Amino acid sequence: MKRNQAGLVLGAVLLLALQGCSTPVREDAADVPVDERSVGVDPRMVDDGRTGVETGVFIDGEGYFEGRPIAELMEDPESVLSQRIFYFDFDSSELSADQLAALETHARFLIANPNIGVVLEGHTDERGSREYNLALGERRAQTIERLLSLQGVQPEQLQVISFGEERPAALGHHEEAWRLNRRVELLYSGY
Repeated sequence: MKRNQAGLVLGAVLLLALQGCSTPVREDAADVPVDERSVGVDPRMVDDGRTGVETGVFIDGEGYFEGRPIAELMEDPESVLSQRIFYFDFDSSELSADQLAALETHARFLIANPNIGVVLEGHTDERGSREYNLALGERRAQTIERLLSLQGVQPEQLQVISFGEERPAALGHHEEAWRLNRRVELLYSGY
């Protein structure tokens, strides 16, 4: 049953990726106007003409993504990039469908910023043996790694680590603490 759900999630991700790549060919393409500002210029760094602020992505210590500074996006609770913890059900390494959209934004961000890497830390709650929890934490992190890779993130940008139950986010022996501990954390570096 769990394999079928994982297959459906992966299939949905692949379908979305392929759908995003399909662009109809225009017969009148020769008549399409060209924005001269982008000719001979890094297209990620174009002055928007209104604010004098460069938009797009550029890494120089003050990087931008989608027109905003990366450091600001990482801390803004309204930004999808601030969601860097993905939670899992008990004894599961499958992501819920509602978390896939956030993961797609992280993939776009990493693709646009090949200098930035991310460590995928897998964690579990305290139930289960130490060895089992280390393996489960690794499977959870590998799920995130696989989904990011399928969307085009380079393998050298991703590193998987499992801590199992060793680094709990919440202390306690109850469902709320266990829920918070069943997670993968994305730890970015290089921005």
